[in-house]
Amino acid sequence: MREFSRSLPMSLLRAREAVMRQFRPSLRNHGLTEQQWRILRALTAVETIEVTELARTAFLLGPSLSRILRDLEARQLVERKTAEADQRRAVVSISAKGLKLIEAVAPTSEAIYAEITRRFGARRLSELQDMLAALEQGLADMEGADRDDGEE
Repeated sequence: MREFSRSLPMSLLRAREAVMRQFRPSLRNHGLTEQQWRILRALTAVETIEVTELARTAFLLGPSLSRILRDLEARQLVERKTAEADQRRAVVSISAKGLKLIEAVAPTSEAIYAEITRRFGARRLSELQDMLAALEQGLADMEGADRDDGEE
């Protein structure tokens, strides 16, 4: 078995922690947790989204997302409505107040990204993001192959 510190999951966790350590102070200054920020950022990319799809997009478990959405709703940063197509489902969107908060956090966030890029290098950062996307796709393909094997 490979050395614990050299395992891929641990390497990815350490890298994520190193990155998030840069962003946490800014998020705290704006009264946000990492998960709240992830939700708000995901909501800026869509007009509305079903709660179950938001959970997948933001990599959050349903119960956690429900609690976080309640908090964000109470702060009037998001709006939740019943889906027109299916009254049992809810859709979420970012509110005007949520967009203002994103605008307030964005300059600091971009400055942090600029510093990460300066320290790590634009080319290396781009290559890293490409490699991570390729790893994710390769593992998704592997999962698909595993499912295919079990069905035949």
